[in-house]
Amino acid sequence: MADDRERNRFSSRLSRYARVGTGIGGVAARMAGARLTGGTDRGRAAADLASALGGLKGPLMKVAQLLATIPDAVPPEYAAELMKLQSEAPPMGAAFVKRRMASELGPDWRSKFAEFDLTPAAAASLGQVHRATTLGGEAVACKLQYPEMASAVEADLAQLRIVLGVHRRMDPAIDTREIAQEIGARVREELDYRREAKHAALYAAMLRDTPEVRVPSVHPDLSTGRLLTLGWLDGKRLLTFKNEPLEVRNRIATAMFKAWWHPFAHFGVIHGDPHLGNYTVFSGEDGEPAGINLLDYGCIRIFPPRFVAGVVDLYHGLRENDRARIVGAYESWGFKGLSNDLIDVLNVWARFIYGPLLQDKVQAIAGKGISPTEYGRKQAFEVHKALKEKGPVTVPREFVFMDRAAIGLGGVFLHLRAEMNFYRLFNQEIEDFYLPKVAERQNDALVSAGLPDHVAQL
Repeated sequence: MADDRERNRFSSRLSRYARVGTGIGGVAARMAGARLTGGTDRGRAAADLASALGGLKGPLMKVAQLLATIPDAVPPEYAAELMKLQSEAPPMGAAFVKRRMASELGPDWRSKFAEFDLTPAAAASLGQVHRATTLGGEAVACKLQYPEMASAVEADLAQLRIVLGVHRRMDPAIDTREIAQEIGARVREELDYRREAKHAALYAAMLRDTPEVRVPSVHPDLSTGRLLTLGWLDGKRLLTFKNEPLEVRNRIATAMFKAWWHPFAHFGVIHGDPHLGNYTVFSGEDGEPAGINLLDYGCIRIFPPRFVAGVVDLYHGLRENDRARIVGAYESWGFKGLSNDLIDVLNVWARFIYGPLLQDKVQAIAGKGISPTEYGRKQAFEVHKALKEKGPVTVPREFVFMDRAAIGLGGVFLHLRAEMNFYRLFNQEIEDFYLPKVAERQNDALVSAGLPDHVAQL
């Protein structure tokens, strides 16, 4: 079967290394050379890196965009250039689709569908989506993984380690090794469509009492490790509503808030990819926007409940100016060797992230004039400069996607120009917080979704 032919083959990795490594290696050498000779033109090096990546497709594009949205993973100049890269890939043709479907569902695969559109509805960095109809008449989305993605991922992650290694030597305020490990773990998970199907089932369970958020049904009989079939959810792109009346924009933003914070506060799970393409807006019976469809479940982060307790403790510590509780929260996340100066620096970032949640009033997520792509950049830069003097500090792995998702969610609120009482929304989610209860809920939900391997983290 194709699974045997497309394993993480050494020959495939070598081919990918040759294509990717030439560009990345050249940029890394120029970065290191500039440092040795006292050069400081990081803007030129950043443009060179983006140019080297721009002609490539596959997981490296996803990795690059992840780096661009993790505060301080790379210098601001690099983040700005990487944000310009597009993840849309040219779709594979009908011949590939037929071969892939036959390898996944058997030579009679076509008889398992009433209809199947060989033209993809969407194409991205790791796979493409086709619209189909089941024999029972349900519209579904079939996501097909591109060939030899496992080999491409391993080759590209090796290049990521080179770039972050050079950055670490040039600018050691933040140790990026944990960031690289976390990105690697999440991207590898995205290749496992059986796991993604379980993630979708997990979200259906966690959000069953949240009508503002719709989760697609899973079709396990039409899914494999490289083919994922989910129910098709009709909706319009989120940015279609950016000029609608404030009431409509707030309704959509409230659904986004609940889609993110309810699973985290009650189950210790977050959706780690804030890309706007992962959401669409559905309408109610009156034709008015009623909530959001949550479409993609590849990048899901499941936390030990103690991590959730740290988030709640930090919130209360900041609100009550309780330094001991603040420090305890950082330590529960895995920050080590924190001096008073380092704690003060981390508090700058924490007060930015938590700021709108601390004030009982209607407000925007950020001040006027802040664009979605700029959100958090200034504060991250200030923290970076301070850490350069007081640090270095190692960012715990668990913190990486939490931070990234929070910034991404804030960017969505800025796109919508939402004005809400974030304090009340947040406190509704944590008002009955009790650590053993979160552990119990998480355990039950993971087992029911077929993800028992995470239960050991409890």
